[in-house]
Amino acid sequence: MRTPLLALLLTFAFPASAAERVLVFAAASTTDALQEIGRAYTQEHGATVEFAFGASSDLARQAVAGAPADAFLSADVAKMDQVEKAGLLQPGTRADLLSNQLVVVVPVDSKRKVASAADLRGVKRLALADPAAVPAGLYAKAWLERTGVWKELEPQVVPLLDVRAALTAVEAGRVDAGVVYATDAAMSKRVRVVFSVSEKEGPRIVYPVAALSKGKASEGGQTFVRFLQGDIARRIFERHGFTVLAGKPSP
Repeated sequence: MRTPLLALLLTFAFPASAAERVLVFAAASTTDALQEIGRAYTQEHGATVEFAFGASSDLARQAVAGAPADAFLSADVAKMDQVEKAGLLQPGTRADLLSNQLVVVVPVDSKRKVASAADLRGVKRLALADPAAVPAGLYAKAWLERTGVWKELEPQVVPLLDVRAALTAVEAGRVDAGVVYATDAAMSKRVRVVFSVSEKEGPRIVYPVAALSKGKASEGGQTFVRFLQGDIARRIFERHGFTVLAGKPSP
């Protein structure tokens, strides 16, 4: 469940204690895992974690515009680069945290079979996170371009707010198929995975994380970013289907 950004900003405008709350901007695809990690963090550190989940492109824009987030977990490198170029990262806190995989999903009762990207030519409506801006959509577009079918499929693409919106469209039967992350597909009982994009075919998917410098709890942001790279978070991420990277600081 997403926490409205306005409500979060009001909370941070009148906090009981700035050190007691950490505001984290995070890619929509990390929602379930991070909510569980947030509870574990609170048990261990006593601080409350508030999340604003959404498309990484929107979250990056909000951070650059001055929203007081303490940490940012992006679904791609480019959006983190945008925030870093604005001078908003706390030095030495950026790390490549997670990876994921693209899959093609259809409604669970669909008889459609997909053995390759070329088989999507028969789809009338294909749900993607907005391929002009949102990481999941950009990754999907890169895959379809690499396999030579993007130009044919583009008129059938239904661009949506984020990857969770694309998944919801497939679940509801509003589209014939969608390209989402494997972690999103795994959480749904109303879709069926019909094709998994191999590492050789698809783009490399990287989720970087960093503490931000303009939040109300800068130390809390650093502590939470470190917690995301620890054993407790690793186990939770892996249970939700993510590949956990080494957590080595980005160059």
